This record gives sequence, C-alpha cells and structure tokens, in this order.
Amino acid sequence: MKKKIAITGTSGLLGPWVVDHFLEQGYDVLSVDINPLKEEPKCRHWTVDLNDLGQVYGILQDNTYGVVHLAAIPRADLYPNGKTFQNNLMGSYNIMEAAGNLGVKKVVIASSECTYGLCFAKEELVPLYVPVDEEHPTWAEDCYGMAKVAAENLAKGMHQRYGTQIVSFRIGNIMTPERYLKRFPTFIHDSYMRKRNLWNYIDARDIAVACRLAIEADGLGTEIMNLGADDTSQAIKSIDLVKAEFPEITDIRSDISEYQPIYCNKKAKKVLGWQPKYFWRDHYKE
Repeated sequence: MKKKIAITGTSGLLGPWVVDHFLEQGYDVLSVDINPLKEEPKCRHWTVDLNDLGQVYGILQDNTYGVVHLAAIPRADLYPNGKTFQNNLMGSYNIMEAAGNLGVKKVVIASSECTYGLCFAKEELVPLYVPVDEEHPTWAEDCYGMAKVAAENLAKGMHQRYGTQIVSFRIGNIMTPERYLKRFPTFIHDSYMRKRNLWNYIDARDIAVACRLAIEADGLGTEIMNLGADDTSQAIKSIDLVKAEFPEITDIRSDISEYQPIYCNKKAKKVLGWQPKYFWRDHYKE
C-alpha cells in the first residue's frame, strides 16, 4: 500500500517539484495550499487555511504517514511584520500539533537560511566563521527569520511531547531550471550582490530529494540541517569572496580555495545520505 503524504505550500515555487518527486517515488500525495492550483492537479488537492487547527486535523487524519510543510509567506517585507510572523509560526505549530495528536510519524519543516540573520538584518552582519554550519548562532531579527527560529524550537518540544520525528531544513536560495539563465548572469561576477545569502543556492529538485530522504529516515528525533548546493552562486573563488566581503573573518574551518560552498551542507549529506546533483554551471556557460 502506498504511504500517504501531505505536502503543504504546493502552489509556491518549491511545492510543485516536491509533489512531483513524491509521486514519482510512488507515494499517495495530498497537495495542500491556501490557494487553488493554477494548473490541473496531478494528485488530490485541498484548499486549506493552515492557521485553522481544525482544517489541519482534517488533512492529516486519514492514516497519513508523513507531512512535508513548505507553506509560508516566503520572505519578510511582503506583508506587515506581525502578519508574516503569526502566519508562518502558527502554520508550523498547527502542523506539528495535529501530527503529534494523530500519530503522524514523520514531519519535515521548511526552515530557512534566514535563521542566521544575515539576509534581512538592519545592519550587515559578519559570520563568526565559515563555512557557516548548523552550530553557528542564529541572529534573526526580522519577522520571517524569527518565525523560522521559533518553529525550530517548537519542533523540539513537539518531539518531546509526542515522539514525532521532525526534521527542519534551513533551505538556501531556491532555484528552478528557468532561473539559471534568467538570474545568474546578473550577479556571478559581483561579490557583493549575494553576500547576505553567503552566495548559496539550492535547486528545487535537490530539496525534493532531501525531503523524501528525511521522511524515509528513522530514529532522527529532531534535527536541523542546512540545504545548499555543493558550490557557490558566483564565478569568483570562495576564498576571494570571503576576503572581499568579510575581511574580518579569520576562522576558516575547511578548504574554500576553489568554489566550495560558504553555506555548509555536510550534515544533510552525512545524516541522510543526500547529495545535491544540480548546479548552475551545468545550465549556464559564459
């Protein structure tokens, strides 16, 4: 029998790729979003407000094995701060609360690079060390990043209370195939433009695989993992990026002499056996 998976946020940038991957892998997928899908659904689709706990119970009560929670207001400054924080945190809370009470075994939560605080900081911040891994302090001071940090902390309590396995992915800057040719030529030779992202990116197809591996893994408890590509988004060597934009950093913890990522992805590789396969250099040639 196919395992039933609920995936939220399926009308967004990432959601369709995750739905496609789980369907290809033989899962029974329920697509969930506050908006109807623009195209004909490839599986069951329910229009749901995740801020309503009763509706969340409704999507998870049918012997659901796992849930991949991607739904959120996707960044700061799209709505008033309070709306962004409340929407994103309560959606995550309701998913974890309903999953725990209904005995859903596996939950994946889309956290963000924004937990580290650099992206939307009022003043530019300097990492304590590079590459930045999951042990680096979270300095989020904006509504979006703070909600993601809070959701990660909620996951710890929910696992303690219900025993649900909850994996929070700190997802980097999401790219889809059409974005490589459209966006990368505008910034690959500029060290400053993507400084606040630590020059990271991650292909939606690689995120989809990570989500499935996290659902299929056992015994993880609660984990937080960065998801980023195996290189930077720049045509400038990594050590030169750091020297140009973060000259204060003296703590360099691994080789960055070529194009190695400044946003460390080693934990996801080690814990899940995940390996990113899609790179901008394969799509765009100068």
